Amino acid sequence: MHLCIFNSSPFPPHPRFPVKSEGQVEEIRVCTNRTCRRQGSMQTFHTLTALAPPEISVKTCGCLGNCGAGPNVVLLPHGQIVRHCSTSARAAELMVGLLFGGGAGDASSKSKTSLDALALRMRAEALIDDADFFEAERLLSQALHLNPFGGIHILYKLRSFARLAMHNYSGALEDASQILKLAPNFAEAYILQGDAFLAMNQYVAAQKCYATCLQIDPSIRRSKSFKIRIAKLEQKLAMINTPHDSNSQT
Repeated sequence: MHLCIFNSSPFPPHPRFPVKSEGQVEEIRVCTNRTCRRQGSMQTFHTLTALAPPEISVKTCGCLGNCGAGPNVVLLPHGQIVRHCSTSARAAELMVGLLFGGGAGDASSKSKTSLDALALRMRAEALIDDADFFEAERLLSQALHLNPFGGIHILYKLRSFARLAMHNYSGALEDASQILKLAPNFAEAYILQGDAFLAMNQYVAAQKCYATCLQIDPSIRRSKSFKIRIAKLEQKLAMINTPHDSNSQT
């Protein structure tokens, strides 16, 4: 069964990149059915996910029809279909078209810059996994300097995490603040702020950040790592609230 969400306007089977949406795009869905998957739709999905701004969500979906002309992508809520989005470069140019419009040359330049930043980000993520936070911070700063069009909040998130691990708490807080300028409802930014305040022994500030995070995404409460944070915070708060009056004995 095909997804019956498309408008009635005919779309060209071979759209010229960049594609400009007929209206504001809120969500992008990438077909990951068998045929499109063989044509590289998972790479398309991962690239779009990495480059999308916070206000555009990217999800996988089932068959969108016209198998063999894929990977196929649908832009919601208007249901505009984009065919042959088969490479990271195509995916990046699609995103440029949605965000900026412009000519193909302009799209190619913007997409290359953002793909270069994405490559640096992926290297930094591997370095963070290896606990090489200094080099990871350097690469993430380099990626941010490229001024990519999308995924900037993720670059700041990763750099904030690296700076936190390096005990650069003011830098971690600065990056978390930058995230919230780009994505005010990005719950992980409040977790990063809370972690920094907790490390700085500013427990009330940390408590407020964690509470705000839960207001945005209550499901985080079930996270094991979040429970550990809260337990540590409650332990610290209990210590400062416990009276230590050695002269109380008579």
